Amino acid sequence: MRTRQFDGKRLRAARRARELSQKDLGAAVGVKGPAVSRWEDGQEFPKGEKLPALAAAVGEPLDALFPADGPADLHLLRCDAGLSITQAAEVINASRVPVSNAEGGRRRLSEAYVKPLAQAYGVTEAELLAAQDVSFGVRPEGSRDGPATPRTIGEKINYLVQHGYVGQEAPSDEEIARLVNEHAGTTAVTTEDIVALREGATTEASDAVRAGLAHALQVNVGLFQDDAELGAEDRQFLESLVFLGSIHRGQILGLAARGNGEGLSAEMMAKINEVVGELRHKLPEAPGSE
Repeated sequence: MRTRQFDGKRLRAARRARELSQKDLGAAVGVKGPAVSRWEDGQEFPKGEKLPALAAAVGEPLDALFPADGPADLHLLRCDAGLSITQAAEVINASRVPVSNAEGGRRRLSEAYVKPLAQAYGVTEAELLAAQDVSFGVRPEGSRDGPATPRTIGEKINYLVQHGYVGQEAPSDEEIARLVNEHAGTTAVTTEDIVALREGATTEASDAVRAGLAHALQVNVGLFQDDAELGAEDRQFLESLVFLGSIHRGQILGLAARGNGEGLSAEMMAKINEVVGELRHKLPEAPGSE
């Protein structure tokens, strides 16, 4: 889910430059002064749909005051329009469920909802559909925001081989073929077949091969089902591999060396440790591990 970066100190500076009190700013966005104080002190964060009104109240461009992180998804479009989920649901005369499901990457919007939501969000229908793709893990072409979510069988193999073996050697094409055949109990694929899948020369595979690939790469068989579009849980799993790989390579811990002399806070380190603990069991086991 895409969000904008919020910095309470930056908001405070912009408010003071505008000679507004916390009470004045709160009134402009429909909250009390103490809420603004908590935002500026970093104790709480405003809802995403409040950010456009905050930026307008202090006379700052939204993108300058609250930069967006990556390409827009449905959540970001709604928030940038200043709408809550309830208000967006009212636009399409429905419950909150269709909007919530689409933003969470669980079920796409009905075709009948696309036009009214695009109008409410102030974007074209094409832009809304592109944002919906982002919500479902499909990254725009040329995006630098991490590796693209794999869709074909070969892309999924490549993704798992590249990101799923932190600190250990990934299986070769020959090894993958052997494990697939071992699981199938017959010669279902050759090494050349695996290469063809990974290079995109072929995109078809039998159910036995799909199940064997899941066995060989130690993932849930659902990851290799026919549907090109991955479910939210599968996308979370794939993102977790990249996240843990970044930790292993020192990219996250290396943040301390890039303009932050104090390093990561104890709270951030605790959060990283918590996430690592939650996701560790999802990684392929290292050879010889217990």
